[in-house]
Amino acid sequence: ALWPRTGAEPRSPGPIAQAAQGKGTEAGGGNPSGIYSAIISRNFPIIGVKEKTFEQLHRKCLEKKVLFVDPEFPPDETSLFYSQKFPIQFIWKRPPEICENPRFIIGGANRTDICQGDLGDCWFLAAIACLTLNERLLFRVIPHDQSFTENYAGIFHFQFWRYGDWVDVVIDDCLPTYNNQLVFTKSNHRNEFWSALLEKAYAKLHGSYEALKGGNTTEAMEDFTGGVTEFFEIKDAPRDMYKIMKKAIERGSLMGCSIDDGTNMTYGTSPSGLKMGELIERMVRNMDNSRLRDSDLIPEGCSDDRPTRTIVPVQYETRMACGLVKGHAYSVTGLEEALYKGEKVKLVRLRNPWGQVEWNGSWSDSWKDWSYVDKDEKARLQHQVTEDGEFWMSYDDFIYHFTKLEICNLTADALESDKLQTWTVSVNEGRWVRGCSAGGCRNFPDTFWTNPQYRLKLLEEDDDPDDSEVICSFLVALMQKNRRKDRKLGANLFTIGFAIYEVPKEMHGNKQHLQKDFFLYNASKARSRTYINMREVSERFRLPPSEYVIVPSTYEPHQEGEFILRVFSEKRNLSEEVENTISVDRPVKKKKPKPIIFVSDRANSNKELGVDQESEEGKDNTSPDKQAKSPQLEPGNTDQESEEQRQFRNIFRQIAGDDMEICADELKNVLNRVVNKHKDLKTQGFTLESCRSMIALMDTDGSGRLNLQEFHHLWKKIKTWQKIFKHYDTDQSGTINSYEMRNAVNDAGFHLNNQLYDIITMRYADKYMNIDFDSFICCFVRLEGMFRAFNAFDKDGDGIIKLNVSRAQL
Repeated sequence: ALWPRTGAEPRSPGPIAQAAQGKGTEAGGGNPSGIYSAIISRNFPIIGVKEKTFEQLHRKCLEKKVLFVDPEFPPDETSLFYSQKFPIQFIWKRPPEICENPRFIIGGANRTDICQGDLGDCWFLAAIACLTLNERLLFRVIPHDQSFTENYAGIFHFQFWRYGDWVDVVIDDCLPTYNNQLVFTKSNHRNEFWSALLEKAYAKLHGSYEALKGGNTTEAMEDFTGGVTEFFEIKDAPRDMYKIMKKAIERGSLMGCSIDDGTNMTYGTSPSGLKMGELIERMVRNMDNSRLRDSDLIPEGCSDDRPTRTIVPVQYETRMACGLVKGHAYSVTGLEEALYKGEKVKLVRLRNPWGQVEWNGSWSDSWKDWSYVDKDEKARLQHQVTEDGEFWMSYDDFIYHFTKLEICNLTADALESDKLQTWTVSVNEGRWVRGCSAGGCRNFPDTFWTNPQYRLKLLEEDDDPDDSEVICSFLVALMQKNRRKDRKLGANLFTIGFAIYEVPKEMHGNKQHLQKDFFLYNASKARSRTYINMREVSERFRLPPSEYVIVPSTYEPHQEGEFILRVFSEKRNLSEEVENTISVDRPVKKKKPKPIIFVSDRANSNKELGVDQESEEGKDNTSPDKQAKSPQLEPGNTDQESEEQRQFRNIFRQIAGDDMEICADELKNVLNRVVNKHKDLKTQGFTLESCRSMIALMDTDGSGRLNLQEFHHLWKKIKTWQKIFKHYDTDQSGTINSYEMRNAVNDAGFHLNNQLYDIITMRYADKYMNIDFDSFICCFVRLEGMFRAFNAFDKDGDGIIKLNVSRAQL
């Protein structure tokens, strides 16, 4: 997980080769690590500047009269590729060094400004082309007050939606070139650079340019809008698919489409056997063979404000005879109906992000029958014979050739509906933790129930007079986080999905984590159509008003990652993570539970929880366990002592000596001698660390030693916990599976929330996600101590304590 980073001091301008890394930059902010970093960091900006905003950095550059160089995404090979290094040297240049009179945007940003380079990110560029159709969205992503003429300082910024928040990404304007040509995305105008800089900002968001190789158009569409995506298999699409697409265009939704190539490869990816080095070598050969001298490109006396020469990138998609390309992402940029020979024909306008290679069938640029189309109709359709990658085709040809359609809705309004609706949205963040809450799909019943669970209350039915059913419409979207950014660490997209179950009426409102048996004997009411390795899975549902539980999961268990779960509904709904109340069972007279406030690092939000009070007002607050030290056992007839008690007394005397007190090392010897007599319990015995924890729990005077009474009380607890352990150690291996720890902890009287279960697993489970007897007991000892300490400090019983440094160290 990333933490907020600071900006950097600006550096002097100039061409920058790969390894150029000058001095004088301010180091970025802190980067904490450790067991809780992934939990704690989730609410910090993914890419941000700490204390130094774009405006502050820009002003500082102007004051010092230097151009900004970004230390977080430096102009060298580390920002380009992560899989290997290359002998080819790209030169990083700023736009004023590439051409004369550079401009950020020429005549307004539009879809023809985007020509694909050699990266394999057609999916991203197809989304940009869609973005240019909506000016309001465009300037949300691309702040328009940026220029190469006024107050130019080599610094630009762009904004992206990132897992529920909008983040500002600040970059310098150094771009990779080869033979003085941009290597990656370029504009149709040689001196226009907004699209190349937008691509660089998106590459920074994901860690490198290489991280953008291969993907789905909807991924970028959602990052540009914060919208929610729906997928259509065109062969199974509704009969009124054209109407759905038309409404999507009218509402500003972004659309992409593709033709399945039969390999299930994501758009723009190269064959798995091809290494990045070979791809770059081919790319360079293409550029060398196609390159013209600058004097050929720019006639003397002419400005650079004209179309540039576009080089078709190295491609692995399959070009068809009709001009379309399989396995390639196209933008849907328009839908119209045209009169042709007296009949109305439905048309679809598409754009290839390469900036060339177009459909050559009916209604293409060079179609011979354009002569039969009225002149005014041609003008309305903006027909022109230019190789710019954009073309018309009939709707019938569209559904015949294309296989997938993706629509990114700015709201979750049903596209089939004739009226715009207002949807309510709830957002929950979560995490699958290996060994604790990464339970896999329903095919793994022993662990499926341990996945995070989210209660959904559908409170009101839809307002639809034409529908007699009492139904609530809602859409669920599950998105996994940071997998593209973590590619360099070997991460790939998980195969994800979700299931929805109705909660029995008797369990409404209790917020308890549903157990294994519930899922064994209850079928899901709805679920995602399939588990798929995409960043987001979304699905529409119609269910009666009630309380439901949504269980998001990966297909396989033990896969650890973070996710965001969004629920859109027509009417009021309440969606929240199931969080058990943190409490402990006590065998004493209870008062009415009082609320405490627990601030969860994981959710970064206040949770209301409850703890049973141990004592009544006016009575001694001392725990029943904390009594005056005495060498005697509990009062009673010592003749009736059990054989085990007599053994304890004898062993204790032998080890403790005349003072009848034992230290941690002596406690270890006592316990291990007794435990070894239990042949049905496979264990290596207790460690010294565990015994120190036990003494810390039972020692009432701070001597660091236990007397016989304290030792006997401790042993009773261990015996109780031992029975629980043996119950879950069904194979008598001396270990229990970490997934069973949730139930074992509950059986022992401790009721914890999801964050604490995650921490227990990380702290006590081994690499095989098993917990041995020593770790099991050590965990329970510390839980007992945690609740005891809290109750001791909670003098007024309001469930809130304040700790100074000395108390926190106890």
